[in-house]
Amino acid sequence: MPTAPLPASLQQTLQTAPLADALQAVLNHFGCQAGTYHQMQEGELQLLASLHIPPPVVSLIQRVPLGKGLAGLAAERREPVSLCNLQTDTSGQARPAAKATGMEGSVAVPALGPDGVLHGVLGIAKAAAYDWSETEKEAVCAAAALLCLR
Repeated sequence: MPTAPLPASLQQTLQTAPLADALQAVLNHFGCQAGTYHQMQEGELQLLASLHIPPPVVSLIQRVPLGKGLAGLAAERREPVSLCNLQTDTSGQARPAAKATGMEGSVAVPALGPDGVLHGVLGIAKAAAYDWSETEKEAVCAAAALLCLR
């Protein structure tokens, strides 16, 4: 998947800032209110950072198996997975506890290194329903690719 360009200041932040600050910069750039970054470890996703996710949900997403929930599906498929409205989704892609975030328009993208290896998953969400365009998904993928190089 080609990567959409990101502003140089955001690229710099993603490469050098502490992970929580980098995740906040991603949320700000994409107009999102919540986000997570999971790293691939021992065959599953391990939560490294989360912002504005309720504590009960954080405890449930510490470890995510491949293929489970938006993050697990993005990792398994190695492509973005998005929902216009997490609250009304009936596709089964999101896990039931995800509704407790209160978020609606969400996207999870694989964090692929330059070698194509899956390093993790970046997930971001808006408080309102939102259809992510292909260009936006590519830009989120570009941000995830920079995060995994840390």
